[in-house]
Parts: sequence; structure tokens; C-alpha cells
Amino acid sequence: MISLKNQIVLITGASSGIGTACAKTFAAAGTKLILAARRLERLEQLADGLRNEFGSEIHLLQLDVRDRLAVESALSHLLPIWSDIDILINNAGLSRGLDKLYTGNFQDWEEMIDTNIKGLLYLTRYIVPGMVSRGRGHVVNLGSIAGHQTYPGGNVYCGTKAAVRAISEGLKQDLLGTSVRVTSVDPGMVETEFSAVRFHGDTERATKVYQGVTPLTPEDIAEVIFFCVTRSPHVNINEVVLMPVDQASATLVNRRI
Repeated sequence: MISLKNQIVLITGASSGIGTACAKTFAAAGTKLILAARRLERLEQLADGLRNEFGSEIHLLQLDVRDRLAVESALSHLLPIWSDIDILINNAGLSRGLDKLYTGNFQDWEEMIDTNIKGLLYLTRYIVPGMVSRGRGHVVNLGSIAGHQTYPGGNVYCGTKAAVRAISEGLKQDLLGTSVRVTSVDPGMVETEFSAVRFHGDTERATKVYQGVTPLTPEDIAEVIFFCVTRSPHVNINEVVLMPVDQASATLVNRRI
């Protein structure tokens, strides 16, 4: 297990869910954190808590990963003390709706594609060259079991997560001969704001997704990510697929109701 103390970790989608859990887990390990998300107020609250608890050094980026020029500007204007990013956690992502493809909402499609695929690509494209030149680094992409198994109504979301899986594999191939590592972490059911976002704020419908089930927690995912990035430098964990015990596939869930 390698020490991450004073390593610089950039986490997208850090204002809630898995991103917030990662921030706490990595802060406890003594890393320096760059936390990126659209909701600055949530980031500020998180950063205050981490500074008080762990004395963390934290830099905040109010950032929409869908905006390539904003990503370029934010990263190019980092002070030298923050620019040598050691670990990139591409966590920002979302799902919208459960419509059949032929009745799908175009705006929902674009939001998923622009966030889940293009946002991940933008961050990776701007950060990985520095990792290659420094001879170290780790990219962690948050995928999903939706990238392995399509489910009814999942069409475009599943397509975006299949793309994340393919991009992760392709990046690993492109980095062959370097010391930069790539990991895709692909969870099943995790209780976050995910379902509330999918259903456009319908919390009653979102709650039913987790009814009668013990889902994974954001902290579970953060622990797995932490494990992956702290392995010996010669070890690359390519892909981790994890689900709660109450889930056997994208569509098979044991509900104790």
C-alpha cells in the first residue's frame, strides 16, 4: 500500500454522493484536494468541514464539466502548487429519465452524453499529458453496471456508461509503456441523489428505487477507489464491478417488502 500524503487529487462531481465520500476518504489520507462541481455553496460547506476535521489543503473549482472551454480555463489557471495532479477521479455523471428510446427527451440525452462522456474526456485530455510527462498518475473513471448490462428504459444512460468502459480500456492501451494507471469502478445500486436526478426531483419515485433493499453507500465506493489507487505502483486494477448483496444484475433485485 502506497502513501497518498500530499498527493494532489482532483474529484469531479464532488458536491454530493460518491464525490463527497471520496473527498472525505482522501482528505483523511492527507491528500491535497481539488474539488470540482457546479454547486459552489455545497463545495464550500464540504471544504470547511474537511479543513476543520483533517486540516486539508483544498482548492475549489466551480465547474460544469460539459463546458470544454471552462474546463480548459480552470485547469490552465491552476497555480503551480496545484497543477501537478496525481489522481483524477472522473466522478461527475448523471442519468435522466426512463423513457423508451423512441419517446426519449432530447435534452435528457444531451445532458447525459455531455456529462458522462464528453466531460470525462475533457478532464482526461487536459490532465493526463502532465501525468505522462511526470511519469506518474492514476485516472479513476466512475462507470456503472449499466455499462455491462442494458436494462429497460436505460438505453442512452447505459450507452454512456458502456462508452466510459470502452474509453477506460482504450486509455489503458494508449498509456502502455508509461507508469500512469487507469481504473474503472462500476457500481450497481448506490443510494445517492442519482434517482432523484433521474426523475427530475420526484423524491417519492426516487425513494421507491431503494425500498426493501440495502444498497451500496457512497462510502463503499470511495473505499474501493481508495484501495485501487493505493496498490503498489506496478499493479493496475483495470476494472471493479460491485453490487449490494441484494442485487444480482441490473434487473434482478431482492426486495424485502
